[in-house]
Amino acid sequence: MTGEEQHMVERRGVGRRAFLKLGALAAAGPTLVQMAVGSSAQAEQESRRRPAGDLEEVTIADLQRAMENGDLTAGDLVEMYRERIEELDRQGPRLRSLIETNPEAGEIAERLDQEREEGRVRGPLHGIPIVLKDNIDTADRMMTAAGSVALAGTPALQDATVTARLREAGAIILGKANLSEWANFRSTRPVSGWSGRGRQGLNPYVLDRSPCGSSSGSAAAVSANLVAASLGTETNGSIVCPGSVNGVVGIKPTVGLTSRAGVVPISHTQDTVGPFGRTVADAATVLGALTGVDPRDPATAASAGKFHRDYRPFLDPDGLRGARIGIVRQFFGIHEHIDQIAEPAIDVLKARGAVVVDPANIPSLPQINASPTVTSVLLFEFKADVNKYLSSRPNLAVHTLADLIAFNRAHADVEMPYFLQQLFEQAQAKGSLDSPDYLAALATNKRLSQAEGIDKVMDELRLDALFAPTRNPAWTIDLLNGDRSLGGSSTPAALAGYPLVTVPAGMSFGHLPVGVTFMGRAFSEPTLIKLAFAFEQATRARRKPEFLPRLVLP
Repeated sequence: MTGEEQHMVERRGVGRRAFLKLGALAAAGPTLVQMAVGSSAQAEQESRRRPAGDLEEVTIADLQRAMENGDLTAGDLVEMYRERIEELDRQGPRLRSLIETNPEAGEIAERLDQEREEGRVRGPLHGIPIVLKDNIDTADRMMTAAGSVALAGTPALQDATVTARLREAGAIILGKANLSEWANFRSTRPVSGWSGRGRQGLNPYVLDRSPCGSSSGSAAAVSANLVAASLGTETNGSIVCPGSVNGVVGIKPTVGLTSRAGVVPISHTQDTVGPFGRTVADAATVLGALTGVDPRDPATAASAGKFHRDYRPFLDPDGLRGARIGIVRQFFGIHEHIDQIAEPAIDVLKARGAVVVDPANIPSLPQINASPTVTSVLLFEFKADVNKYLSSRPNLAVHTLADLIAFNRAHADVEMPYFLQQLFEQAQAKGSLDSPDYLAALATNKRLSQAEGIDKVMDELRLDALFAPTRNPAWTIDLLNGDRSLGGSSTPAALAGYPLVTVPAGMSFGHLPVGVTFMGRAFSEPTLIKLAFAFEQATRARRKPEFLPRLVLP
């Protein structure tokens, strides 16, 4: 063994010892109801029962402290995450949350370690591995394909803006996450977490349950401790749903807070890029690196003077005190196992000093739920936006939506073995974005969701935020019949372009995570992060996955 090899072995050993210490600090807290009555003794007892382990439940702040103290390097961290990915994602339970890992991650880590040794630390993400959803461009040796074989084989020519900003912040792009192919906008009978490129991703809590979508792999990888944090995208529920059912925090930012340049699109009026973390603090830390006006995405101009480069100052454990929070009762009563977790969560809000306004229903929600304009806008925009995106990658073999439809038909055995492409075909039949039908539908969506929806109820009741359960517990994966989801609370904010934060609130039947959502007006991320963090600190509801093969019900 050479001297350099001996040094690497010793360095990895130091890193592993550091993580054994860090893992012991990352144990789960008390149950939601117990915390509501202040049972700290229960939290300490449960912490002692949970075994420590490399990488399990460590936070970005933990990792930074270990690197600052010399107990760990970014190179160590990349190698350890790769080992865990091999153990759990490609073997073992075979989660398939990642499609590929970055072959250059080790070299990037070495450069960042050298910068640290020279006294240059770029910020809180320096040396932190992050995974990107496979619809976010990276101009490197990895693919960006939205899960489709049609786009695989040729890398993107330019980093997405959010990718470039993460690199500038010192983050290491560790890999690409699996997703519901084309961000779940291809079939009317899709299966969340399935893509032609990555095949079926699994839920790390119960392996035969859905990881939801479309950002399924981004959420599952973070939950399974395969990476420190990740990026997903949301058009309607694609961050908050997988966040909820995979037991992690997901921040769906205001449309325009983060750039969509270099991101495979569905809708320029609804798409947004946001982070996943195991804690609110981790997700907020990543969010700060993504923001800022971007000439490549005109929608970001609206964020001027409203974005923050660091959202950590809003992490207030007493942030619920005095906040006026409205309970959207329209999202209760859908599923009794959701209510069994969400109702005690309301008690926590009250116990922590929030002024709870109950009910605070969205007046226009019945019209939103019945309106064909919700889907119509997406069909019009997808055709225009995906054609524009494909034009930015002239080296691909497909150049238009029509080409994608033809490709899928020619490769149906790979791309359409379980469900078809009805939404692609419906979008292709739509006209241009100057169509009166499109303009009228878009105006209807904005009116119902904003002035007659979220803004109306918040104005009338003088609310700081709205509160609702995020989604029903994860359903069984069914490749033949598709998803069986009872719906969630994301649609009004999706149409409005407003932010959401989902945070773990409890476990259904002891094994399936359920999250709750804080929602607010445009660019109210500081408020939502403050409320979500205070709720998280009061409940400590997240539990790490058990990788059960199936749920055994009593």
